[in-house]
Amino acid sequence: MEAGSAIRIEKGLDRSASALLGAAAAYAGWVWLSPTLERLTATAAAGAIFAAAYSVTVRALGAVQPKKARRLRVFDVREVGPGILTEEPAVEPEEPAVEPEEPEVDADALVLDDILAKLAPDSRVVRLFDKDAMPTSAQLRARIEDHLDMGASGSADASQALHEALAELRRSLR
Repeated sequence: MEAGSAIRIEKGLDRSASALLGAAAAYAGWVWLSPTLERLTATAAAGAIFAAAYSVTVRALGAVQPKKARRLRVFDVREVGPGILTEEPAVEPEEPAVEPEEPEVDADALVLDDILAKLAPDSRVVRLFDKDAMPTSAQLRARIEDHLDMGASGSADASQALHEALAELRRSLR
């Protein structure tokens, strides 16, 4: 955000806050003066109270200026020597560390490790796509047909019971 737009936003907020305070003061003055003065005179007094409160708060809020930003010194990590960040003295390694050799993999091949294959059968991990636990298409078809057969025969009984319960409810309400 640019500094100019930030200053405009702050001035707008200052004016809005001043207008709210002025409106509150004017309303309080109008409520306080309306029983004793005529309606037109109380309204004019409320307008004067608004103008006074608004101008005082706009000037007061405008007088408040943000502090100048301090420039911070740039921290350079290269200036920090060994042993400064830790309490241990810096020790130069005598021999370079040996990196473990990685198996050669074709750059185009995508290798995925299946960590679920290593888990025990009584593991608490949910196996959504375990090939051994997945039913075959014939088993799925049999389960669906059993469900549909049970639903067709059970739905008539359930609907009949529902109609009887509704009829009994109607009779009890009469």
